[in-house]
Amino acid sequence: MPLIRRGAAALAALAVCAVGLAGCGGSAPTHLARAGAPGSSTSSTSTSGSPAAVAHLAAAEHPELAEFPSVSGRSLRQLALTIGGTAHLGAGTQTYTPGVQRFAFALTSHSNRYIYAPTAVYIASSLSATARGPFLAAADPLTVAPPYRSRQYEGPGDLAAVYWTELPVPRSGVYDVLALTRVGHRLIGSTGEVAVAISTPIPGVGQRPPAIATDTLSSVHGNLGLLTTRVPPESMHSVSFKQVLGRRPVALLFSTPQLCTSRVCGPVTDELVELQHTFGRRLVFIHEEVYVDNRPQRGLRPQLREFHLETEPWLFTVNRRGVITARLEGVFGMREAQAALAAAVGSE
Repeated sequence: MPLIRRGAAALAALAVCAVGLAGCGGSAPTHLARAGAPGSSTSSTSTSGSPAAVAHLAAAEHPELAEFPSVSGRSLRQLALTIGGTAHLGAGTQTYTPGVQRFAFALTSHSNRYIYAPTAVYIASSLSATARGPFLAAADPLTVAPPYRSRQYEGPGDLAAVYWTELPVPRSGVYDVLALTRVGHRLIGSTGEVAVAISTPIPGVGQRPPAIATDTLSSVHGNLGLLTTRVPPESMHSVSFKQVLGRRPVALLFSTPQLCTSRVCGPVTDELVELQHTFGRRLVFIHEEVYVDNRPQRGLRPQLREFHLETEPWLFTVNRRGVITARLEGVFGMREAQAALAAAVGSE
């Protein structure tokens, strides 16, 4: 389902014309991995060591409402007149239903370098409708301590952090979004779109997940290569999800570090490996690969089909009562992952 449409791109073009800038832009790659293509750098470096267009990650982690304009009855089109430059928004989530929904994304310059600075998001049912916001979008670092990093740790373009916020979408339909990023004394604008379905078969928070039998070392007769593509292998295959569902808190991760289309499976799997040491026996950690026999040409594993998943990665945390307490689609940072695990343990 595409997340960017011509109307959103037109919003950025309108803003550029309004402030008399030479550039244009705003419409973004629909996949986070494509948003991370390398390009030339215009300033300092990110925490991962790779060049970034704007690298104020510490400030991006703690945006403040005072840094962004209040709506005051304005539309997204009118808010766009406040910008002094444009960037690209690469959406990291694409599953939305009515309610308050997680919206994760990356920001890149026109030279395809990541932008890290204080950011907030505005949303409206159309470009001319009254906007809602600002909703602060803190940057969540993907930093993993060196002992827990795999060979697949580096994300697309050395992604150092992902922005995320929660947006209100009261009904199904298509919503336009405008991300404003504070860089010094000016605002950079990035546009996107949220397509909200009436419902989704993917189990969500408050629901019971399907009691799937995940692969274990026993079920694959000791063939560790069928259990995980991570190098080195992680230890998340001691028991099947079905065995512990409704008995112990569980973190269930669907990812394929080596074969990931989005290229973010490696970093998020490493996050879980580190958090497994933090949470210890308070939580059962289970990792399920994506493709049958780890061969993409053979299609998705039946476990993903039972969860109605068609993309990767996904993290579900489930409490002792067998109820989902958090669901994270796509890329997520260490703080959000830790909060998701804590929700499963703390809701007992």
